[in-house]
Amino acid sequence: MSLTADAPIVPAPERGLNQAGAVTDHVAAILRRGGADMSKLGVPDRRTDRSEVELWEDVAVPKARARRLAWERSVEDAAHQEYLGFRFFTGPLKLDANQKPNTLRNWVDSLLEAKRSGARPETLNMIIPGNIGTGKTAAAFAVGNEAVLRGIDTLVVKHSTYLTWRRPDSAPRNLRAWEVRKMFVTCDLLILDELCGEMDMTATEFARRETVDLIDARISAGRPTAYTTNLRSRRTQDHPGLGVVDILGERLLSRLESSAHVAKILGPDRRKPATPLDW
Repeated sequence: MSLTADAPIVPAPERGLNQAGAVTDHVAAILRRGGADMSKLGVPDRRTDRSEVELWEDVAVPKARARRLAWERSVEDAAHQEYLGFRFFTGPLKLDANQKPNTLRNWVDSLLEAKRSGARPETLNMIIPGNIGTGKTAAAFAVGNEAVLRGIDTLVVKHSTYLTWRRPDSAPRNLRAWEVRKMFVTCDLLILDELCGEMDMTATEFARRETVDLIDARISAGRPTAYTTNLRSRRTQDHPGLGVVDILGERLLSRLESSAHVAKILGPDRRKPATPLDW
């Protein structure tokens, strides 16, 4: 056939091509996934099978599963699997009034609202102090359990464990020291359990530096943290024992208390047997 010979005119769709300006089904699907308003493009909604749409709407499902597994693994690392059942108001392990469930729920609500709007939470730190056995760890884990269910990436770690893992070749699963820091600095919400636990004297330079780094990094990034501790902030005449300020210094305590709320847990030692043991 001569290249100059006149060829019959065939409409574009009949020869497998698209007309200029036409929106194909493939392009339309991509635009819908991106949230485009198809009505403004003059494209009718021809979808009768919602399986493809549901596939993209349900992308939250694997994300939620990954979020839950990450939380559960951190709880296992903290050796506190028994706390996974705690909730604010429901279930057999719901908090009681002494554990401030309303205060903690309102805080989680504010964190969720801040995350959705991309804003910095008004109350960045939740400090949960209390004597041994009063239920502060259960309250903190209820925060974590509820936050994970509501879409907030949450991890928990004991203060002393974090300091150990920051040393070379000390973290589980072959994690490197920098990976440990990144994991706990970048999560949406961190539960830092037993702040200054197992410290009965001024912290070492390493412990102070690592703690300041963790807290400063999270505050600077606007990421909320909940702290539990058996210690008071400062020693007083009525409470002459060491306070957090004696161990970590005034600068760190001031940094921690900035944009913070205190939910002090009161009550008797829940772990103390009803009848004292004679041994």
